[in-house]
Amino acid sequence: MRFLKPVVLSCAVAACIGLAFADSKAKTQGATAAVEQIPLLWKVSDADNAVYLLGSFHLLKSDDYPLSKDIDAAFDDARTVVFEVEPAALTAPDTAEKFRQAAGYADGRTLSQVLPKAARDRLQKMLSVSGGSVEQMDGVEPWAVTLSLVLGMTQAMGFRQDQGLDATLMKRAADAQKAVAGLETVDDQINALDSMPMNEQVSGLDELLAKPQETLSDLVEMHDWWKRGDIKSLDGKMRLEMKEKSPMSYQLVNVQRNDAWVPKIEQRLAEPGQDNTLVVVGAMHLLGSDGVVDKLRAKGYTVERICSACK
Repeated sequence: MRFLKPVVLSCAVAACIGLAFADSKAKTQGATAAVEQIPLLWKVSDADNAVYLLGSFHLLKSDDYPLSKDIDAAFDDARTVVFEVEPAALTAPDTAEKFRQAAGYADGRTLSQVLPKAARDRLQKMLSVSGGSVEQMDGVEPWAVTLSLVLGMTQAMGFRQDQGLDATLMKRAADAQKAVAGLETVDDQINALDSMPMNEQVSGLDELLAKPQETLSDLVEMHDWWKRGDIKSLDGKMRLEMKEKSPMSYQLVNVQRNDAWVPKIEQRLAEPGQDNTLVVVGAMHLLGSDGVVDKLRAKGYTVERICSACK
């Protein structure tokens, strides 16, 4: 499950363009029971203005809507909506090409060379279902293969990037003519993924290939936790698992980006006036001691969970 998490809870650009490398069409279907949405939403305040922090799930289903009234209220109260990456950059003509270039090998190796034989055989079996082969993906690094396979599987289950929370709020912000911005660039996000150590990339892909059904079950469970606003389960069974199994990738994809974002959020709090901001990022970035919420609380800001359904 370790590389599933960055897709749906951490990296918006990966969810947008990761499908470029595979045509795998998983036959597995999944469904989740309808539950009341409890958002992962916090309000961070100083003397005069506030920043709302909203944890996104980058891939959602149509029946995940309408959104919680708490999210609607935070959106209406915000003059500016800030995402991981500025919306226009995600659809820029060169973004997909940057992703493809980053997913290639800089040292001349191939996927067949870096994967253990058992993993390579499993991948061949999976790809052959749709007429593909390992050779066709030999120029792609394991992290990008994993993302592509996961996104193909989840799409077959009804999860779609264009229905993700951040994608939905990007469209709503455009319709409402609200100002939008990004906490980082496309290059920043792609570099975080591409810098993951090869051994952790291979291990993550091997885990997916060995237990594809478990990966899909994990997604359904994670989606349920997110929809229920279950911070304890998401943090303890998701974030901490990635930290333990893939420590370097965890630092690159989660911690280092959080540390870079906190000063930018503080700048918005430091601006004079009552112009509030809604910040929408992958849910994992808000959780635990490494998360943006706790980092801002430690700096002395007033932080409160916004949850009408919890009261």
